[in-house]
Amino acid sequence: MRDHRIVRCTYYIESSIEPEKAAALLAGEQSSGTFLPVPGESERIRIRHAAHVTRIQELGRRKPSLPSRTTPEQVRAALATVDFPMENIGTDLATLQTTVAGNLFELGELYACRLQDIELPEDFIAAHQGPAFGIAGTRKLMGGVEGAMVGTIIKPNVGLSEDEFRLVVRELALASIDLIKDDELMTDPAYLPLERRVAVAMEEIIAAREVTGHHTMYAFNITGDLAGLRRRHDLVVKAGGTCVMLNIPVMGLPALAMLREFSEVAIHGHRAGLAASMRHPGLGVDYKVWQQLARLAGADQLHASGLGSKFYETDEEVSANIRSLLAPLGSTEAVVPVLSSGQNIATPAPTFQAIGSTDLMMLAGGGVAAHPDGPGAGVRSLRQAWEAAVNGTELRQAAAEYSDSGDTDLLHAVKKFMKDS
Repeated sequence: MRDHRIVRCTYYIESSIEPEKAAALLAGEQSSGTFLPVPGESERIRIRHAAHVTRIQELGRRKPSLPSRTTPEQVRAALATVDFPMENIGTDLATLQTTVAGNLFELGELYACRLQDIELPEDFIAAHQGPAFGIAGTRKLMGGVEGAMVGTIIKPNVGLSEDEFRLVVRELALASIDLIKDDELMTDPAYLPLERRVAVAMEEIIAAREVTGHHTMYAFNITGDLAGLRRRHDLVVKAGGTCVMLNIPVMGLPALAMLREFSEVAIHGHRAGLAASMRHPGLGVDYKVWQQLARLAGADQLHASGLGSKFYETDEEVSANIRSLLAPLGSTEAVVPVLSSGQNIATPAPTFQAIGSTDLMMLAGGGVAAHPDGPGAGVRSLRQAWEAAVNGTELRQAAAEYSDSGDTDLLHAVKKFMKDS
């Protein structure tokens, strides 16, 4: 009997043959057989284990997106829906990834192949713990912070001495910022090892908390060899840290799931490397697919790029990324969307207009550090920009209103932004 539980995938494909035949090749390659019948592929196996093409939507002819053994002038584009029986996969994330996003990208008959969407069975979702903290837990670890969470990245991202690093963390923590994070490039260098970085940062954060009463979270980058993952996590926990960071595409979903099994703190999921399998519209995996798998594996916070970013995604694509993160996924905890790259006082308004939520974290590097009155003013001006965005107040009007009451943080940030623009 065929398993009624299915993993339903929608692919964008291009082929020089009929889309139905191309999709059938994909389905066969990723399930019970190849494009030709093979010995042992019995009727029982085909009925029980073969992936089924359930829908084809033709999109017309166009130039091929990807190279292959031959180069036709035009190919036929289509959306193909393929159902995989859950019995083939079980509940393992690595097997799922291999099945729905494995060898199919190598098929010579396909001049484009991109996994656009995935629908997972309830049994698969329920088999995974998902985030341990998510939005609510992250806010609690920050002392109950309300509204959009404001964070930043240690800059310069590499090369700081211990004393230089200490001063940067001190200034940011005293500014009552919600989150400080390591850059994705900063792991465990000899000139500032993770063990010392953790000790120094937590000394400064704890000391600042005595002054401000604010619980600044630090996301320590523990990306590295798998054998040392537990040791690096334990360093953070022992020092009183509340968050660790993992470069998920580099380490892999199984590494994230392993970390989730023993982690006592929130997991900040970076997406460094993801664009290699996501940027080309004719190849790889769409963000709304990947984020589901990262959430199931246990990320509490996930990078989604940002509106007005320096990176390649359009604002519409970034908004779709954020909305996908805020969408329910079974009964798992809601994950924190993390916005980064080029974020400043001008980005809260379009972000709130597009998303309508403050259940997110905005990381601003220069938007905090480059404020003319220092990082503390940078943090406050970002909070004020978010307040203006939620209230529907134009930024310059809000800056004038704050200035009239003696607070010039936003006004000076606006003047600098206009000058730099």
